[in-house]
Amino acid sequence: MDKSLKNKRIITAATTGAWPKKENNPNVPMTPAEISEDIYKCWQAGAAIAHVHMRDDNGNGTMDHNKFRETVELVHKNHPDCDIILNLTTSGQSDATDEARMAHIKELKPEMASYDCGSMNWMNNGLFLNTPKFLEELGLLFQETNTKPEIEAFDPGMIANAAYYLKKGVLKAPLHFQFCMGCANGIPGSVKNLLFMKETMDQLCPGSTWSCFGVGHTAMEIMYAAIALGGNIRVGMEDNVMYSKGVLAESNAQFVERAKRVIEEFGCEAATPDEARQILGLK
Repeated sequence: MDKSLKNKRIITAATTGAWPKKENNPNVPMTPAEISEDIYKCWQAGAAIAHVHMRDDNGNGTMDHNKFRETVELVHKNHPDCDIILNLTTSGQSDATDEARMAHIKELKPEMASYDCGSMNWMNNGLFLNTPKFLEELGLLFQETNTKPEIEAFDPGMIANAAYYLKKGVLKAPLHFQFCMGCANGIPGSVKNLLFMKETMDQLCPGSTWSCFGVGHTAMEIMYAAIALGGNIRVGMEDNVMYSKGVLAESNAQFVERAKRVIEEFGCEAATPDEARQILGLK
């Protein structure tokens, strides 16, 4: 990495997710129009990447490729100056077929997309399935579309799984990880566990870049630790609808603005989208 980028930290805005609804926080963006405007506001506030989920007309998570296309087109049409990196999810609807989870990648060929590197029990009430067959097909598809996988790791076993697919040629180095901390049935969010995840990555997948987030009350601890450890951070209402204890977030941009302030107070700078492209090796 260019030495001039050493003190840059990438902010990812996860605006929507598959869970929170208006009754949880009326400021959660739900429609393509709302999500696209929210992405633009997060970019203005300092986010270099937008992690993008879609909702159906009832507000539930969906992998409808038409919703993804509409949102992406609205960002580009209404805000041609916005050069934010769009990172499209490949999960967000529990009953979606493998084909539905990949259709928008084939069509839109995004710069980045999520790669959930393993299966797990989800929220104590269901299964989050990422079968070996799906992960192999998805990894190879990313190579065809020149899409950078964001490897979402909810526990250290998923890092080991990424190392396996790297060795097999399904993934290409350098890898980029998103450590998902504090999710139900995933690794709890703490500085100790973040260090363990980073050390596991450094051992199994040396040369990788990484980002992380903490759900709920772990958000601030994980943010501070990640910045101090040289990592990047993700914020937004996908992970937290509360800005602080008892206080609903006013917007996703509010989270981005705080993250930018924390980064600057530490003596670093928020990376621009083009700087993030250099850090992540996007072409």
